[in-house]
Amino acid sequence: MKKRILIIDDEPAIGTSAKRVLEKENFDVTYQQNAGSGLKEALSGEYDLILLDLILPDIEGMDILSAIKSKKIQSEVIIITGYATVQTAVEAMKLGAADYISKPFSPDELLINVNKIFQNLDLRNENIALKEELNLRDGFKEIIGDSVAMQKVFTLIKRVAPTECNVLVTGESGTGKEVIANAIHKSSLRKSQPFIACDCSALTPTLLESELFGHVKGSYSGAISTKQGLFEIASKGTLFLDEVSNISLEIQSKLLRVLETRKLRKVGDTVERDIDIRLITASNQDLEKMVEDGDFRKDLYYRLEVVPIHIPPLRERYEDIFKLANKFLDHVKRHSEIRAKSFSPEAIKLLERYDWPGNIRELKNIVERIAILCDAEIIEAKHLPENIRKTSSANVGVDIPSTWKEFKIYKQKVRNDIFNQIERDFLISALKDSGGNISKAAKTIGMQRTNFHTLLKKYNIDVKIY
Repeated sequence: MKKRILIIDDEPAIGTSAKRVLEKENFDVTYQQNAGSGLKEALSGEYDLILLDLILPDIEGMDILSAIKSKKIQSEVIIITGYATVQTAVEAMKLGAADYISKPFSPDELLINVNKIFQNLDLRNENIALKEELNLRDGFKEIIGDSVAMQKVFTLIKRVAPTECNVLVTGESGTGKEVIANAIHKSSLRKSQPFIACDCSALTPTLLESELFGHVKGSYSGAISTKQGLFEIASKGTLFLDEVSNISLEIQSKLLRVLETRKLRKVGDTVERDIDIRLITASNQDLEKMVEDGDFRKDLYYRLEVVPIHIPPLRERYEDIFKLANKFLDHVKRHSEIRAKSFSPEAIKLLERYDWPGNIRELKNIVERIAILCDAEIIEAKHLPENIRKTSSANVGVDIPSTWKEFKIYKQKVRNDIFNQIERDFLISALKDSGGNISKAAKTIGMQRTNFHTLLKKYNIDVKIY
């Protein structure tokens, strides 16, 4: 796409010749001889660069520059100046001009200045894009998920994060709904402001109302001082309400009013205050059914569910279990002195076959417990809790899926198990043929050494025995 340039200069000889030179370099150029028309064009915001003469008959160039900057127009500005006004051009740069060029100037001088501006602009845009990408990765770094289901979640987060709309995160207990909410916040325009979380199931209705909206001194028994609510504390940032299904109908009504008016009134107060927060809510209950049963307000439900994000249970994303387990094990290793360093392939298989009713939270707790109690470097199947060993073993080749969805999940599990076993045997065979030399083995089978080494680590293959 062509870069757009606007020239504002009352001398046709300069304006038309500059236009001709720049158009030969494939720039899209507009020339305005009249200062008033030039100012109107400049304020349209449609130009990448503006060449602005300081000395104009109707409006001073400095006034046009001030108008451009005050309206936050993103166009870069090069000041065109005569020898006698170089000092004024320097002052213009202090006001935000990118550079200046003195009359008379040659075509080469003009092109050097213009190209320098665009090179700097491209570099700045690349840095901004890189920073945004790093911020996005920072928001996702706590989330592990290579499965198709989680990739869909990541896509939704990327789309919704830069907006201001309300988000409803649903999923079973332990699936990591607060982690998702935090990722949305860290990838949003509010990322430098507070992220405040509240578990709505942990407080009585009276305490929850005070926690959310605040109260004034003496508003109820025990209110010995005025208190800020979470809506105020989270000002300019994000407020996350977990288990929103536990909010009473009375508080639901007050929450709806806050969302509609963007104002809140503390308990016992007569004054309304403006609020500026982004609201994310979560629930492990079926809110739509609660609406049908009369336990949740329909109008509030639609307010909260502008964009729904469903977090799949761990049993539907078993491909992520290996990485999750290793992440939790690494966490324990960093904070405690333990012997366990990795899992055996058999242990991983059993973990992948378990249903995980407690989801990620259950996996985390079990990995931490095993890591602390295990007296070996490799966590074997025998180190796993009995219920995981028995349930997982019972699931192999015995249970018949009851739905097509369950069958597809089971079929993929079987395929992965077979593939993993073949891949492991393939690596071991290559090692044996090369006498345990990793570089030679990788070269023989046509694989990069780093990838070969990664797979050895994945299957906990001890090179020394080959």
